[in-house]
Amino acid sequence: MKRKEYNDRLKWHVLDLYENEEAFYKDYQDLENKLDQFDTFKGHVLDSASKLYEVLNFDTEFDKKLEQIYIYAHIQNDQDTTEVKYQTLYKKAFRLNECYNEKTAYLVPEILKEDWSFVLNYIRCYPKLKEYERVLKDIFKMKPYILDEKQEQLLSSFSGMMSISEEVFSYLTDADLKFGNIKNEQGAFEELTEKSYRKFIESPDRKVRKSAFLKLFTTYGSFKNTYAALLSSEVAKNNKIARIRGYESALASSLTPHAIPLEIYKNLISTVRKNIAPLSYFWKIKKKNLGISKLELFDTYVSSNKIPLKKYTEEEAKDLILNSLEVLGETYLKDLNKAFSEGWIDYPPNDGKRNGAYCTACYTVHPYVLLSFDGSLNNVSTLTHELGHAMHYYYAMKNQSYQDYHYSIFVAEVASQVNQILLSKYLIQQTNNLEEKKYLIDDLIMDFKSTIYRQTMFADFELQIHEMEQRGEVLTYEVLCDLYYQLNKDYFGKNIKINEEIKYEWERIPHFYMKFYVYQYATAYAAAIKIAMDLLNKKEGACERYLEFLSLGCTKTPIESLKVAGVDMTREETLKEAFIYFEDLVKSLEELSEEVK
Repeated sequence: MKRKEYNDRLKWHVLDLYENEEAFYKDYQDLENKLDQFDTFKGHVLDSASKLYEVLNFDTEFDKKLEQIYIYAHIQNDQDTTEVKYQTLYKKAFRLNECYNEKTAYLVPEILKEDWSFVLNYIRCYPKLKEYERVLKDIFKMKPYILDEKQEQLLSSFSGMMSISEEVFSYLTDADLKFGNIKNEQGAFEELTEKSYRKFIESPDRKVRKSAFLKLFTTYGSFKNTYAALLSSEVAKNNKIARIRGYESALASSLTPHAIPLEIYKNLISTVRKNIAPLSYFWKIKKKNLGISKLELFDTYVSSNKIPLKKYTEEEAKDLILNSLEVLGETYLKDLNKAFSEGWIDYPPNDGKRNGAYCTACYTVHPYVLLSFDGSLNNVSTLTHELGHAMHYYYAMKNQSYQDYHYSIFVAEVASQVNQILLSKYLIQQTNNLEEKKYLIDDLIMDFKSTIYRQTMFADFELQIHEMEQRGEVLTYEVLCDLYYQLNKDYFGKNIKINEEIKYEWERIPHFYMKFYVYQYATAYAAAIKIAMDLLNKKEGACERYLEFLSLGCTKTPIESLKVAGVDMTREETLKEAFIYFEDLVKSLEELSEEVK
């Protein structure tokens, strides 16, 4: 269906950002005119404490308005990527952001011309600067990796070109790539898309899910050279920028700004690789429950549930989510209700909509959640996941200044995963139907598999291809396919057939264009397990600590922020405890499977 065919009540309130495009262009023009004002501060940033405050405040107010412009154009484009008008809006906003980065490239190098004690003295003698103390501290922490003014300006001027790989990937995957038709359960031909793939791969009809699997990945295989060129250029870019800035590696350039020890990334991979056995045992149970002689990759997403799966309306999904999150208290639920009543959510699975789901936020307005809602339990889980992000944004915006509300990407997935775990545990507790309970536990196990095992495999792949490129190896499609296929065997290979076509899956993963993002899904899930179980077990102070964590923004380092919530990610035991939780789930499924024979 086209977007205009859906009821407006299912769409997010874009008008909260701008009532019309005329208002958007008015602000756009205003900011464009103000760009040259940045030149007036050049060479004078540290003239006095008051001048430093004036510069930082002007920059903050400019950036705040730029965020509003960018989010408006960004979500308009994503709600229908086929609409040329929205593509134009997005490109104009993106270009304005580029110009802003170029104009402000001198700021940090100029601040760093003096040492920290000089700036600290300014803060002490000019109290207004206190609100930027955290920002200034972070700037000085990054001093070894900041280039001189001309170099920073040069890098900024190339920022648009640096995102070309990601942009081409998005248009190719979301708008241009076609997978053709396959036969559904009724024998009728139906179009296979990235959006409909999930439905087919979860089909109880093995022929349908096999057909969808083969069709999707052989189609990607036909574009292997194009995708290899996109990904290899992305990796080369990451490595080059890391070298230019003086980092040991692209991984270090991603972790260092957030004060994440390199050991956390590498320990995640080694710990998961040591704990493949529980997943392999789960495959044996899965195969038995499905009643098939050989489990293949396209069988892993289907449930062995023997009762019809319920479909949920948007209102039913809302009620289910609110009920599952009652452990977070009345205030949280009251605030969460705003998401449903004030147009934070965009539900329609319309033609041309960006694949997947996400949450973004505008400090001066509210968070925005995008998904393509199909009424499945998986979609309800996706919705509560994104609402976890939304509430994290909401509490950070409510309690912190603009410059301090953006929380680190390392903690970004924690709140979303807490919501998903609480939903699953609530559903398991509420049902007395053993088949349904078995399905829900199986689904929770698959969440763990997808988030801990699968995302760590992605992280392993990402690290290896960056290291290969850094050594001078060429990332051809053969190299990428061979590595990806071997990793699937390493992480999932025992008790399951690794179909050869899976070697093309790396082509469809958008997060490989987000530089070492995916590992955080796994670390965040481990943290979320600890938080969710503390909440469910009513551990003293757990709810209060968690809400405080949501309110911190970036006022603490990610590691320290999680400690506020009761989680220490520097302890290896945190990951080990997650695997104990997983083994308990697998054991529960096995016992239930025997009980409902």
